[in-house]
Amino acid sequence: MTLPLIFCLIATIIPVFFGKVGAAPLWLSLQALALGWMGLNQHHALSAHALLGGLEVLLVRAWLVPTLLRRALQLDRAARQDLMPSNLFAWGVAISLIILAFKFGDGARADIRSMTLGVVAATVMIAFLVLATNHEPAAQLVALLFMENALALFESLMAAPWPLTIHLALSGVYVLTVWVGCWLVRSRHAAPKAMP
Repeated sequence: MTLPLIFCLIATIIPVFFGKVGAAPLWLSLQALALGWMGLNQHHALSAHALLGGLEVLLVRAWLVPTLLRRALQLDRAARQDLMPSNLFAWGVAISLIILAFKFGDGARADIRSMTLGVVAATVMIAFLVLATNHEPAAQLVALLFMENALALFESLMAAPWPLTIHLALSGVYVLTVWVGCWLVRSRHAAPKAMP
């Protein structure tokens, strides 16, 4: 279970420090693959719930949403910009937030729960940092999608998995978030053309 958690953490941290906004769909797909991997590891027996949940993660989080986001970012000039400003101050704040997040998770006192809480908290804190430091709508949409993935990761801490209706509702919110965000990104480019 620790290997997919490390994979998810890497797919969260690397794009924030070194990635461009346009590369975010790839990193969101990698996060989704890690979530699917954890979901299958969480349910040792391949139950119908585990298979449907894994299929939902693969179809919605790993394929559909990154594809929609990639199409919206093709026109956006912000796709070539850094996800988070590349300066020493922002990087110092980000590293401090990651350390603080793992200190927060340390209160669980169980290895896997502590690490999972740390990854969830680090993902949420990094997403808030991106929201605070990058005013581009595309970057803010990516930060919101990172938060949505942190919520899905938080489910792995629960003793019993959420019912499939909850999974479907969360997938609906995830798709709706990216649809509205992509619409906003596209409308930004359509607005100047309409002006005389």
